[in-house]
Amino acid sequence: MSLSLHPDTPQARTLPSAAPDGVASGTTPGQGIRSRLFTKYVALFVAVVAIALLANGLFEVFFYYREHKAALIRVQHEQAEAAAAKIGQFVKEIESQLGWTTQLPWSAGSIEQRRFDGLRLLRQVPAVTELAQVDATGRERLRVSRLAMDAIDSGIDLSDDPKFTEAVAHKVFYGPVYFRRESEPYMTLAQAGSRKDAGVSIAEVNLKLIWDVVSQIKVGEHGHAYVVGPEGRLIAHPDISLVLRNTDMSGLTQVRAALAGGSATLDALSEARNLQGQKVLTASAPIAPLHWTMFVELPVEEAYAALYAALERLAFVLLAASIFAVLAGIFLARRMVGPIQALRSGAERIGSGDFSQRISIRTGDELEGLADQFNHMGERLQESYADLENKVEQRTAELRQSLNDLRTAQDRLIQTEKLASLGQLTAGIAHEIKNPLNFVNNFSAVSTELIDELNEALQGASLDGETKEEVEELTGMLKSNLEKVVQHGKRADSIVRNMLLHSREGSGEHRPSDINAILEESLNLAYHGARVERPGFNVTIERGFDPAAGMVDVYPQEITRVFLNLISNGFYATAKRKETAADAFEPTLRAATKTLGDKLEIRIRDNGTGIPSEVREKMFNPFFTTKPAGEGTGLGLSMSHDIVVNQHGGTIDVNTEPGVFTEFIITLPRMMAAGDTSGGKT
Repeated sequence: MSLSLHPDTPQARTLPSAAPDGVASGTTPGQGIRSRLFTKYVALFVAVVAIALLANGLFEVFFYYREHKAALIRVQHEQAEAAAAKIGQFVKEIESQLGWTTQLPWSAGSIEQRRFDGLRLLRQVPAVTELAQVDATGRERLRVSRLAMDAIDSGIDLSDDPKFTEAVAHKVFYGPVYFRRESEPYMTLAQAGSRKDAGVSIAEVNLKLIWDVVSQIKVGEHGHAYVVGPEGRLIAHPDISLVLRNTDMSGLTQVRAALAGGSATLDALSEARNLQGQKVLTASAPIAPLHWTMFVELPVEEAYAALYAALERLAFVLLAASIFAVLAGIFLARRMVGPIQALRSGAERIGSGDFSQRISIRTGDELEGLADQFNHMGERLQESYADLENKVEQRTAELRQSLNDLRTAQDRLIQTEKLASLGQLTAGIAHEIKNPLNFVNNFSAVSTELIDELNEALQGASLDGETKEEVEELTGMLKSNLEKVVQHGKRADSIVRNMLLHSREGSGEHRPSDINAILEESLNLAYHGARVERPGFNVTIERGFDPAAGMVDVYPQEITRVFLNLISNGFYATAKRKETAADAFEPTLRAATKTLGDKLEIRIRDNGTGIPSEVREKMFNPFFTTKPAGEGTGLGLSMSHDIVVNQHGGTIDVNTEPGVFTEFIITLPRMMAAGDTSGGKT
């Protein structure tokens, strides 16, 4: 590292040749500061690194201990649950097989069939060593066994036996565990038939499979699993002698907790002591149909052996890292103090106004970058005096432009609020107009009927010919005027309804919908509607649906309204052309969909009258229509444009040739933008 000052700078020329008072000859004023910086940096670096390493080590130890312990408990829980599920499944399968023997009602001819079913059960389910079938009165009618002679109609009265009464009451009875020949565990399983006269089937089940399951569970090297009954008695254990001695496990903390509070309490007691007084990690799982509990235990010394080894390695790493931190602190402090002194000296000269001063440091690290930044700062300070005014003017222009943009945005917001208020005003005006308009329509219709009644009354009046003709002419003119009032009143009522529809908020919720299905439904609805209006109307409908169109995020009701409007307009245009065309003309309308990646295109094309260019420019304006009075209000295409563009963020275009065809092209995004999810005004 080096510091070089240009000899022609004022500071270089005015450096004192003698040491100041209080500083020994051959030393510089920075030596005292250098000494303090060196000591400070070494101490600070070592302290920071030591604290960081110690804090990191403590956090690592703490979280590693918790995670390791949680992992051990989780593994033990999984082992316990798997074993419990296997035992529960074993009993459920036997219960399912036993259910087949309770299907037939007792009758004189059913004993042989039941004996056959019992023998088949013994053959198919090796765990069942004996099956007894009792009729609805509690009398034993049949007993088949692997260990004793079969008995038919023994008549033993079991009506008061719990295995009969409990089975009848609860459909299934699980008896307590007992041992045959003091070697193999057994239990009684009784099941009642679904019919009252089907009786009860009682099976003696060999539970040796449970002992096999428990013996095969490997929990580390010295851990084991065992099963405890609802009273705390040991049912299955790798050491079968403990089971044969009918060991009471209820004195263990983990067993009491499991029997009293379930698995939630047992989780908090993950550490306990076993029968030998050894400290163990334990987990349990219930065996639901039997009210037994499966326990899995692992000695704490074995469980935490890997943790203790990891802690020893971590302590060694922390010690080595601390020693390295001390050595690195000394080295880095020495590397930092020299360049810092050079930076200090150079910064003082730049601060005194010598912007041509340059600091030269060659360390290849951030200190060299800092020196370069000082040099660049000096260059920029020199340049700033030259173009400061230009920069101020430029910033002023940018602020002015930002202010203009803000005002424009404010104007747009005000316009949007005005449009929203206008929509509410339109809805209010339409509601206010609708009632008097209904009165005009109703009274016009009633007045027409009154004129008819007046004409009928005048038929019997004695009027001269001239007066009668004059009255008939006046009533005819009045009736014609009233018919025109009715016609235009209906058009005004249609306009009011569409104004209300046009001004209301979007209805429903947007959701993924099958666009092909919506378009197909719209075709059917529009076609049947056209047939109702014009009974003789016929049109050929062509479909070009893209099978890959799939689901599109839309407001289904609103999109259906768009499709119905465009399809109905197409039917209208083809019908009008049919009225003036030759007989060879065949009205045709085609609806097609096409996938465009993240967008979907819908085309609706008809071979009707087409749209002139002067009409095409106004066709999406509200209340603009070319249809005769009573056949259109001019709001359909305007509403369709708002639904597609404003509500769904799509586009709607039209290709047309007058007298040949009209094709509307709708493009919808597959997923609506976040700003459109609330449903815009339609």
